[in-house]
Amino acid sequence: MRTLRVLTLLSAAVLLCSAAPGLEPLTCSEGNGPAAADKAVHHINEHHDHGYKFRLHEVQGNSVEQVDGGCNVKLQLDLQETKCHTINPKPFEDCEIRRMGERAVKANCTVLMTIKDGDADITKYECDTRQEKTNLEMVRICPDCPVLLPLNNSEGLKSVREATAEFNKNTSNQHYYILKEVGRISTGYIMGLGMNYYPEFALVETHCPMGSRIIIEACIPLCPNRARHAFCRSSYSSQNGLLSTECDFYPAENTTALGPGEKEPVCGRHPHGHGGPPPHAHDHGRGPPPHADKGGRPPHAHDHGRGPPPHAHDHGCGPPPDPALHPICPWPLPHRPHN
Repeated sequence: MRTLRVLTLLSAAVLLCSAAPGLEPLTCSEGNGPAAADKAVHHINEHHDHGYKFRLHEVQGNSVEQVDGGCNVKLQLDLQETKCHTINPKPFEDCEIRRMGERAVKANCTVLMTIKDGDADITKYECDTRQEKTNLEMVRICPDCPVLLPLNNSEGLKSVREATAEFNKNTSNQHYYILKEVGRISTGYIMGLGMNYYPEFALVETHCPMGSRIIIEACIPLCPNRARHAFCRSSYSSQNGLLSTECDFYPAENTTALGPGEKEPVCGRHPHGHGGPPPHAHDHGRGPPPHADKGGRPPHAHDHGRGPPPHAHDHGCGPPPDPALHPICPWPLPHRPHN
């Protein structure tokens, strides 16, 4: 039986109450490690716009080189992935860290920082993002724990498409939502149900009103600060199809009402996050996008979103060492020449 559970809308005002206090001022003393690490993790999360937020686990190294008017700082940080997707407005400090049995992810980061005249600036960082334990190691430790699949796994994406279609049946929504990004896909075998898939994915609100006769894949997301978002977890059985879907709603940053006759601004065709909806079918050489039937009705939602999602290298990271993860991209991103 399919079930759709919509969780309580998170209020931005409530979340602000738990926001972290201001960062400590940085100096060039040898004891600046904790404050420098705090600033570095804030910077990393501000520029990490895909996947999940990270929290500091340990400062593994802190070196300070004195220079004229200030110093250069080099940090070695051990970060842990949280359960908060980047669309979640909750401060990363308040996010829960994944346990090992939930397939924990860590990142080892080298961060360069300059401190001069009381001002601290991050100049560069690079991170190695990987699963805390490989699938083989986890099978030995916990045979029943889930296995992470590549983000473009066909069965995993099929479950995401069906869950998104189920989500769009929620009549309380004002607009249709489309896939912004697949966060992760885990799988495990259950006796009597076969292989089960447990994807986590982010949805974004589009311009298309609910109930309109439109091909959903052609819907354009609202501008990032005007769009509501949803983060969903679903379960899917290879034998019985979609079993359940539950979603958290996140409010738009800008809730200013439009004036009389004013239309929503248009910011772009599709989201740019990992695992976002693919371009129209003709961009992949599969011919034009499907059309509505003779009655003017659009094709079923599960007909949309074909093809694997773009991956981390679309953000300039290069091919990810682990296709099941969203790595922390280096900063600043390397220059990419125009085609």
